[in-house]
Amino acid sequence: MTASHIPAPTVDRLAPWAFAAFIEANTHDTAYRPPVVDGPVGPTIVRNGRELVNFASISFLDLERHIPVQRHFAQGALAHGLSTSGSRMTQGICRPHQVLEETIARHTGKERAISFATGLLANIGFVHAMSSSAHFDAGIEVRNHDTVFVVDRDVHWSIWKGLEGLGYGRKAHAFRHNDVADLARVLDRVRAPKTVVIAESIYSADGTMGPIVEILDECDRHGAISMIDDANGFMVYGPENRPYAAEAAAIRERADFVMVSLSKAIGLEGGAIAGPAAAIDAFELLSGTSMFTAAIQPPTAYAAKRTIDALADDPRIVDDYLAHAARLRRQMREAGTPTTPTESYMLSVPIGSDAAALQMREWFVADGYLVPVFSYPAVVRNQALLRLFPHAGHTEEQMEGFLDTLLTYRRRLGL
Repeated sequence: MTASHIPAPTVDRLAPWAFAAFIEANTHDTAYRPPVVDGPVGPTIVRNGRELVNFASISFLDLERHIPVQRHFAQGALAHGLSTSGSRMTQGICRPHQVLEETIARHTGKERAISFATGLLANIGFVHAMSSSAHFDAGIEVRNHDTVFVVDRDVHWSIWKGLEGLGYGRKAHAFRHNDVADLARVLDRVRAPKTVVIAESIYSADGTMGPIVEILDECDRHGAISMIDDANGFMVYGPENRPYAAEAAAIRERADFVMVSLSKAIGLEGGAIAGPAAAIDAFELLSGTSMFTAAIQPPTAYAAKRTIDALADDPRIVDDYLAHAARLRRQMREAGTPTTPTESYMLSVPIGSDAAALQMREWFVADGYLVPVFSYPAVVRNQALLRLFPHAGHTEEQMEGFLDTLLTYRRRLGL
């Protein structure tokens, strides 16, 4: 039933929510009504019959050139079916889930891992599990409502969603983005016996890298539990020849918990939390987001395990990609276009004005490029930026064309 055919009484009863006025006031309707994509998503994308050079794909490694991911998925589907047909608690997990979780635990350096249908559910489930109180039977109980969370203010929305009911300033506190001194100040003030610090390895909005070593040092000084959201760094950073090697080693060797995403380097869907075995076992019951919903599809788990192993066995795949992304960053800096001063593969270009950034997005589409814009409410009002994912399949011509187009727009807007 289309909106125009919704019965009038229903529309009238919805009037207090002001949805219609909200949509009508939104002059940039593509921000709330995503366009439809035809065909696979890769270095280019087809929208409304037009091919666009794609700088929005979070699946950036072009893995089909190196790994038969689709064949692995098909093999997993034939061997294990398309659905778990129930939650972990009612139906159980499929063999591919167990093998994937063992693989993630091994690659993160943790005792055990539990997978979730999405990274968002993993983060929400982690917060819920660490702050739950539950009584199942005599002696089978936890009482953790006194847990206090201290998080980087720029952590992903899913963390903030998990913290939503805990009361900001009581059981949920934030420290300034990547500011270890401010973290120490907050921990000194809180002084709770059950304290959890949450930070990210690489932040989605701007590509900045977290000072993980220093953050873990503060956790040690204050006796706090650490959780690092490594959604954007999993299977990308680690080897000593790559940027961020010390931080990646600290996540593996010192962080108590780590969250990983399967939608970035792995190019599939899903997430996981890895950590101490006893805690992860308890998360089966306490996270909620594993007990009350289905897991990732069995063929996804099957293919993800093989993709993780392939990336570990052939480091050239990621090494070549990082060199590819670094080349674009260098070219942008040489052209006088500012980017976030980090060495991550995510490139952010500060624009400032929300209106200017949204105008640039429309110009880019008209000229054949899909370039994501982060504007309010994703970031502070009028601190808009372009957030780019160079794709391993982008040609030099496509990269140069994008940069030339960006420089033209900056001159046009006086930036």
